[in-house]
Amino acid sequence: MLVITRKIGERVCIGDDIVVEVLDIVGSTVRLGIEAPASVPIFRHEIWLEIQAENRAAAEVSVDDLPATDPSSSS
Repeated sequence: MLVITRKIGERVCIGDDIVVEVLDIVGSTVRLGIEAPASVPIFRHEIWLEIQAENRAAAEVSVDDLPATDPSSSS
């Protein structure tokens, strides 16, 4: 892990198109601004972990566990 010390207003560049800026520091809370292309997903780590858990759970569902649908009821 790379550890970098930054002050308010200072930035870190990741690759060619991602910039992270320290916006504010209050006590032990740091506010970051992130500039990245819209195609780059950005999540807080705890949210990313929840998404990964949901994806794993969805991948483990068997077709037999899904509710049956009535083919005659389709539009």
